[in-house]
Amino acid sequence: MSEVQCRPNGDREDIHWYSLIAAISAISAVGIAIGLGLPLLSIILEKRGISSTLIGLNSAMAGIAAMVAAPLTTKIAHRFGVANTMLWAVLLSALSGVGFYYATQFWMWFPLRIVFHGATTTLFVLSEFWINAAAPSRRRGLVMGIYATVLAVGFACGPLLFSALGSEGLLPFAVGAIAILAAAIPIYIARKESPVLDEKPEQHFLRYIFLVPTATVAVFVFGAVEAGGLSLFPIYATRSGFTESQAALLLTVMGIGNMVFQIPLGLLSDKMRDRRLLLSILSIIGLTGSVLLPWLSENWVLMAVVLLFWGGSVSGLYTVGLSHLGSRLTGADLAAANAAFIFCYAVGTVAGPQAIGAAIDITGNDGFAWAIAGFFALYVVLSLARLLFNPKRT
Repeated sequence: MSEVQCRPNGDREDIHWYSLIAAISAISAVGIAIGLGLPLLSIILEKRGISSTLIGLNSAMAGIAAMVAAPLTTKIAHRFGVANTMLWAVLLSALSGVGFYYATQFWMWFPLRIVFHGATTTLFVLSEFWINAAAPSRRRGLVMGIYATVLAVGFACGPLLFSALGSEGLLPFAVGAIAILAAAIPIYIARKESPVLDEKPEQHFLRYIFLVPTATVAVFVFGAVEAGGLSLFPIYATRSGFTESQAALLLTVMGIGNMVFQIPLGLLSDKMRDRRLLLSILSIIGLTGSVLLPWLSENWVLMAVVLLFWGGSVSGLYTVGLSHLGSRLTGADLAAANAAFIFCYAVGTVAGPQAIGAAIDITGNDGFAWAIAGFFALYVVLSLARLLFNPKRT
């Protein structure tokens, strides 16, 4: 068994940078490819005359693939090893990514979506497990903050590449595949440092969803608000009177908040005896910001300032939630819990756009804010209840 897994969380105080750099750089390369691929695929389908409904249905395969792949990942890694499973996932995601260019029939894009997002989900689950296993308990928040920041930069670089490469020809697909394949280099170099899963998880996969609910529900809310908010905010902003460029800038401000605040939030979580308190505070900030949105629509600058902090708080649910998960579990249980964590995120990305879109249709434009507030209110109640009725747990 590897050194990373054998030692109890509390015994290690040093950051094992060799492992962390491998896992973080690997998943960041995949983030670049996904950030490039999502707008690229949508634009190509639109050029082919595919309806928006069918494009949305094809895009939804990402969430479905993640929900299917997450519970299988730990079993596969237990049998073949963490590093080997990640290397195969890199190869499958790269090949399926290029496959979109050669798939001339629309129906072919459905199995390709499932393979691509299933493989990238495997990479996310095992990378986060590797990072959590390698991080010392007293500096886990810092490590997760670095991970979240680098990943956010990777996702931000994807659309920049798309704007530079365009959607014509094989080049954008080749660049995305090369970015994914580059992830294999650090994984292979650090393969002997990867955590070993010698034992199977002690409980059924679904039990891990409820084992650390403060973490899993946090990432569900994050997924719902992120996916629903990013996809529908431009519609909300333009209906509120902002121009398309102003709406795009507001989304950029939210992205900056995401990148800037993750390391400080991670450091803050390391100073706290109970990370659940910070998660409760972040959810209250998220609830307050969403409730204020309808009253900020006449002042772009004020809305930008609120969204800067709001974006950081929303993303903080992921970073601090992942740190909280790592502080509670180790070994095979941590790997299974990481899979449950990503599963809940995938459920949120499917539920969020549906709920927020329906709220807009039913109650009008402000339904955008009220639906998001509803997700945060759900988490505020849960997190405060956990603090009150389980005060000794960390």
